[in-house]
Amino acid sequence: MKILVFSVDEEVRSILGPALTEHTVVYIDDIVSAKALAEHSDADAVSIFTTSEFKKAQIDALPKLKCISTRSTGVDHIDVAYAKEKGITVCNVPRYGAVTVAEFTFALMLTLSRRIFEAFHQVREEGSFKTASLEGFNLFGKTLGVVGTGSIGRNVVRIAKGFGLNVLMFDPRQDKSLESEQSKYVSFDELLAGSDIVTLHVPYTKENHYLLNKEAFAKIKRGAFVINTARGELIDTEALLDALKSGQVAGAGLDVLEEERVLKDEIELVKGIESMNELKILIRDHALIDMPRVVITPHIAFFSREAYHEILEVTASNITSFAAGKATNVVTS
Repeated sequence: MKILVFSVDEEVRSILGPALTEHTVVYIDDIVSAKALAEHSDADAVSIFTTSEFKKAQIDALPKLKCISTRSTGVDHIDVAYAKEKGITVCNVPRYGAVTVAEFTFALMLTLSRRIFEAFHQVREEGSFKTASLEGFNLFGKTLGVVGTGSIGRNVVRIAKGFGLNVLMFDPRQDKSLESEQSKYVSFDELLAGSDIVTLHVPYTKENHYLLNKEAFAKIKRGAFVINTARGELIDTEALLDALKSGQVAGAGLDVLEEERVLKDEIELVKGIESMNELKILIRDHALIDMPRVVITPHIAFFSREAYHEILEVTASNITSFAAGKATNVVTS
């Protein structure tokens, strides 16, 4: 097959190259353009990123096109319905960074529990090594509430046991293999009432919009901490602000914010300059930024070298599997 690969960097070349040696691969540094498509109108497949739109005009520009492999989970940038109508297979990367996000979850927990950011700020900005205001607390022996036990939540439970945390889990689809003397499934309300720290690991859907809302915060154990590395709209920001001000919630570690709904895909934050600027403005103006015991990071829980390589490896596998007649991670089926 002749494959066009857009938005190329060194990692793309180093991982896709060895996997696609049996094919003719054309690497294009820039996003999809009419000029590039016209120059390579005989292409059989394309590999794109969310910064490139691939709708009817782009699809029609490649009459031999059989496969679109996006290096992302989201497919909003592709006209999937039209591709299906034309008999073109669209593949994505359905999940990645399960270990990466789980590790970052604990980075946020430890930053809050040991007051690391406050200590760093005190030393750097004030030159003070006083410890009186920096008393933290141990994770060992506390109870962690894990909402969602999919690939990420499962790793959070595993790490939590290593820290000596007791774990309460909630998920409509229970994985009984995760239960032990140290961990058990409970109802959502039981998890809220019994957890010292609540961490979210579920996808955003209409059903769990504002999963943590005013009513949920009223049920949460007073003085609990909240961690969100999933999606911003799982938390009602105003309700969280009220809970923080009243002391019902002692602190929060947030890698995602409600207003991020304007952004399409995680990796776009790294590759898309426009989206990154939007996020900088969002964080700068956000009311939560000035709250004590609140740590906000710019949606980087997923972003490690290993996770990015995983995206590229799955993309390479998607293309080679399609070429072998055994397409994987298909969104047009």
